[in-house]
Amino acid sequence: MGKDSKPKESAKKGKGKQPSSGEEEKTSKGKGKGGKSGDDLGTCTYVKARHILCEKQGQINEAYKKLQEGWLSNGDKVPPAEFAKVAAEYSECPSGKKGGDLGWFPRGKMAGPFQEVAFGTPVGATTAPFKSTHGYHIILCEGRKN
Repeated sequence: MGKDSKPKESAKKGKGKQPSSGEEEKTSKGKGKGGKSGDDLGTCTYVKARHILCEKQGQINEAYKKLQEGWLSNGDKVPPAEFAKVAAEYSECPSGKKGGDLGWFPRGKMAGPFQEVAFGTPVGATTAPFKSTHGYHIILCEGRKN
């Protein structure tokens, strides 16, 4: 049953072979380019992110409002340095002192909802506030790689 598809999978991994379809080509490119495009949202292994964590919803909403007024309402991306300032001001996580920087982390390291949002956010994008078991978060995705 599954034996028919296994040779195709190994063909994807072969460096000298040309993929036969566009979908396979995107997968190969994603691995080689370190996830520059958004094609690897669900498949990357590591994400680099900053976050703001607040226990109370009102406080995370204030932080988000500050990000909206400065950038998001205009359709702009929040610069990491500016996100870091807001994180330092509002975040209750120890990472707030480092501008909310979580560095690179692998799948499986973060709690369910946080991981789902972090690995589903395009590079450069800032999430709306969301709730996890630890409180309310806003995430800025800075990178992804395999």
